[in-house]
Amino acid sequence: MNTNTELTYIFGFNNEHQTEALAGALPIGQFSPQRCPYELYAEQFSTTAFTRPRHDNRRTWTYRIRPSIAMGDFSKIDKGAVRSGPITEVDCPPNVMRWDALPIPEAPTDFIDGLTTMAANGDVRGQSGIGIHVYSANQGMGDRSFYSADGELLFIPQLGEFIAITEMGKLAIKPGEILVIPRGIKFKIEPNQGPIRGYVCENYGSPMELAERGPAGANGFANQRDFQYPTAYFEETEGEHVVIAKFCGEFYQAKQNHSPFDVVAWVGNSAPYKYDLSRFNVLNTVSFDHPDPSIFTVLTSPSSETGVANVDFVIFPPRWMVAENTFRPPWYHRNFMSEFMGLIEGTYDAKEKGFEPGGMSLHNCMTPHGPEADVFDKASQAELVPQRYENTMAFMLESRYIIAPTKFALNTPLRQNNYLACWGDLKKHFNGQP
Repeated sequence: MNTNTELTYIFGFNNEHQTEALAGALPIGQFSPQRCPYELYAEQFSTTAFTRPRHDNRRTWTYRIRPSIAMGDFSKIDKGAVRSGPITEVDCPPNVMRWDALPIPEAPTDFIDGLTTMAANGDVRGQSGIGIHVYSANQGMGDRSFYSADGELLFIPQLGEFIAITEMGKLAIKPGEILVIPRGIKFKIEPNQGPIRGYVCENYGSPMELAERGPAGANGFANQRDFQYPTAYFEETEGEHVVIAKFCGEFYQAKQNHSPFDVVAWVGNSAPYKYDLSRFNVLNTVSFDHPDPSIFTVLTSPSSETGVANVDFVIFPPRWMVAENTFRPPWYHRNFMSEFMGLIEGTYDAKEKGFEPGGMSLHNCMTPHGPEADVFDKASQAELVPQRYENTMAFMLESRYIIAPTKFALNTPLRQNNYLACWGDLKKHFNGQP
């Protein structure tokens, strides 16, 4: 029985990694020998096409007790409150929208049963766009595991810690960190000492990668060394196990007589990873004007059009603001890109009331938005001394595709139908003088 359950990590981002739970389990000099060490099976896992250029080709060789095909047939099951793009069950209005946090369930609820889709865009079958989900759970998944064939999963925890048990190993995750699980990787979520809640971006498009730095040069933003990968871990557990797959927007389940977490060793560059958001090196203005929020991009999924993302994952972390003669909060704007925001902790500087941790907002393509009226008045008259934004962490999922809310999102009591009121006191200040 494997005893390697330590939460240790290999550093890097999209680099080749190798790890083994038993010494000598990795073949040397080739990937698929006639007979693998320990009589394991060699299985390649690919999240890009075989023919992608070497620098962005993603694949991992796994050495496992049984190949993944040792399983029963899939049968369709109820997908609950999960939806996929395109959203066709309701129309997509251009209104600004905001929601309160999803409540913690009272009945026993695991990650799968506590998953709810708020919005989506693109086309899950065409592998473009994203799904935006929230989760709320109070128990582990037991003998169930899950994977999405529709997209990679970006977890953004807001409440509670959990252990992600994946085919490549275990990762301990807490609020202030993110977890990315590649398309197709099986996993289960085990809450650690209490309920959990957070957000999930399901990326149907190209895998997430680090944002380019451009004129910023060699340093700043997110650095490769801070991305952490799991050490190999395996279970030799016999007995019925249920694998749940999200495929073409539907849920299917298949039974097998052993744990799917039986990878004894692996080598490659497509594996789950985590990142501590406090390690993001913030760049900001030291002269005037509020820069574009793209300077806060942690990860991006490119589209076929250069510079126009399928989705950007952007954060607004603790930082200094020193801009002179400047309206410091985000300016009023209408945007080609569509924006879905969430709050992990604290207060977001443009929305001081009504936007609570665990809450969400949606500002779609060309719909105007910006700071609430009280924030505008305060920022317009503030003494512009250096200011430290503390105890805050908001994030934004920004996409080139219009983000359509689900029927649940439009009709839930969590929706703040009076959201527009925060701009209701915007006054006319024009006086005809320069």
